[in-house]
Amino acid sequence: MLIGFLVGLGAGLAVYAGARDAAWVETVTTYVTGPIGQIFLRLIFMLVIPLVFSALVVGISEMGEIRSLKRVGLRTLAYTVVVSSIAVAVSLAVVNLLEPGAGVDRAAAQAMLAESGDRASEIIRTGAEQPSGIDAFVSLIPNNIVGAMGSNAAIISVMIFALFFGIGLLLTDTANARLVQRGFEGLFDVTMTLILIVIKLAPIAIACFMFNLAAVFGWDLLIRLSAYVGVVLLALGIQMFIVFPALLATLGRKNPIAFFRETQEATVMAFSTASSNATLPTALRVADEKLGLPRRVSRFVLTVGATANQNGTAMFEGVTVIFLAQFFGMELTLWQQITVMLVCILGGIGTAGVPAGSLPVVALILAMVGIDPAAIALVLGVDRFLDMCRTTLNVIGDLVAAQVISAGEPKEEVVAPPAGLEGAAERATP
Repeated sequence: MLIGFLVGLGAGLAVYAGARDAAWVETVTTYVTGPIGQIFLRLIFMLVIPLVFSALVVGISEMGEIRSLKRVGLRTLAYTVVVSSIAVAVSLAVVNLLEPGAGVDRAAAQAMLAESGDRASEIIRTGAEQPSGIDAFVSLIPNNIVGAMGSNAAIISVMIFALFFGIGLLLTDTANARLVQRGFEGLFDVTMTLILIVIKLAPIAIACFMFNLAAVFGWDLLIRLSAYVGVVLLALGIQMFIVFPALLATLGRKNPIAFFRETQEATVMAFSTASSNATLPTALRVADEKLGLPRRVSRFVLTVGATANQNGTAMFEGVTVIFLAQFFGMELTLWQQITVMLVCILGGIGTAGVPAGSLPVVALILAMVGIDPAAIALVLGVDRFLDMCRTTLNVIGDLVAAQVISAGEPKEEVVAPPAGLEGAAERATP
């Protein structure tokens, strides 16, 4: 992706400097780079609904232990929602305060959106038709799930239905329900395989996107992109070094410095792999050997958290959407920003814990608020580095959650069983 980013950026800057108004530039962008980028986006959109829907259903239904863990499961669910809300609120506050996307040539930005053709017009028209006030709240509940799946503006309704459906699977303890759950797990696996195939085409698409953008905005693009990266890192840093230590010191009954020292192995693994799923074995071992957390709590919280408790991903999505809105001069209303916040919280549950897993969700949120999804091209080149950073926050956030949930458990349930007790039980079993 970095190579594609540099190639496209370099070629675009060269055109901006020496052949900005040449006729061949319009021909290349119209018949070569533009279509390639649109094909990439269409492939993403083709798969994003089944991916998000199946991920949410599976993520909720896999909390099957909630019936046996009871308090642990409910506290984990409540913790995830509250801390994710704090994370997204922090990110939206930072990006609105610093406005990294403000100051570009509005005429050029609007012209680029206009050149996106029917797709952009359809998206903007759809976003303009969104209800407001109490009607907007009521409309979150879909009356036709098939129709909601066909509308970019109704993605939050699809997510709510997926959550509702996942809770239904969670509460239905029958063979048929388990079969349905396995079907959704299979759908998720297949969709993830296809998404990863599409992501392999990203370097070519990034080169095309960056060529188009750099040819229009020139060096101003690099300045805004650097500001965007800085704002994302600032938001992640606030969550990592202010919010998490506060949670550890108050609810987790753990010294934050000792916690970060003991979890450094998981930190390094998360940063290098950019995958919460790939880091899960390491996180489980750290929770067991370094933090000394009870296995029944840490295994549940960390396993669910690898998919459901992704603070870094939610923050990245929130900052990215607002940044792109600022860049293209689109003012989002308070309700639209609240909607972005809600979708980011749900997107933290429905985002796959793999590299670049949040990009489809970001593209869908852009369409939902009336921004051309092609705008995501601005951030694709730096996404790999930001992915490593937000994955680190995701994994550490899961370990913080495990520490906080464990600290709230009664002493008799936290203490490990005496040595030999398991063996004695096995010997007594006929």
